[in-house]
Amino acid sequence: MRGFFLALQFLTRLPTPAVRGFQAEDLARSAAWFPAVGLLLGALLALVGFAVQGFDPWLAALLTLIAWVWLTGGLHLDGLADTFDALGAAHRDRERFLQVLSDPHVGSFGVIALVLQLMAKLVLLGLAFSHGISPWALLLIPAWARLGALWWSQSLPPLKPGLGERFTWRAGRGLPLLWLGILFALSLPFAGLWLAPLILVFWRHFLGAKIGGMTGDCLGAGVEVSEGLMLLAVVLGRMLPL
Repeated sequence: MRGFFLALQFLTRLPTPAVRGFQAEDLARSAAWFPAVGLLLGALLALVGFAVQGFDPWLAALLTLIAWVWLTGGLHLDGLADTFDALGAAHRDRERFLQVLSDPHVGSFGVIALVLQLMAKLVLLGLAFSHGISPWALLLIPAWARLGALWWSQSLPPLKPGLGERFTWRAGRGLPLLWLGILFALSLPFAGLWLAPLILVFWRHFLGAKIGGMTGDCLGAGVEVSEGLMLLAVVLGRMLPL
C-alpha cells in the first residue's frame, strides 16, 4: 500500500499515513495507483453530489465542483493554466513553450482556460444531476482521467526533467492495459463512457502534434480536459439515450 498512499498524497489533499524513507523511484511506482485514487476521488464526489441532489441539482453541482477542487488541491487546474498559457504564447516553438511553462505567473491564456474549465464543469454537473445520471458514472470519470495521466507519461517522451519524467521510471508498461480493461468493464452500462478511451487518445495525439512530448503540467491539463469531455459525453449519453 506504500505506492497507493504516495499516489494519494500526490494527487489529493486527503490525509494518509506517513510514508518513511521516500526515494524518487517511489513516485514512479505510485503512478500504478493513479486510477485507484481516481476511483476514491470519484466516490467522494458522488457522495457529495448525490447527498444534495434531492434539494437542488445546481446546489449539488456547485458543492461537487468545490469538493473536486478542494480534494485535488487545484493540482490539475494549475497544470491546465500553465499548459494553455504556454501553448498560447509558444506558436509551436518548443523552447518558447518550455520557457513560458516555467514562468510562475499566470497569463491571460491560462486565466481564460481556468474560467472556461470551471464554468464547463459546473454547467455539466448541473445538467448531470438534473437528468439523473448514475453516481457510478461520476465515480468512474476521475479514474479514467488518471489512467490517462499514467498512459501519457509512459507513451510520450518527457520534454524536461521533473514530475512527469519521474513517472516513467520503472513503471510497468502493462499497467495501463490492465486498468483499461477494468475501467472499460465497469463503464459498459454507461454509453457516454464508451468514448473515454478515445478521449485519452485525443489528448495524447494533441500533445504529440503540438509539442512532441509531455511535462507534469501537460499531464494535469490532460486530466482536466478529459474529465470535462467525459462529463459532456455522459450528459449527452443520458439526454440522448442510445
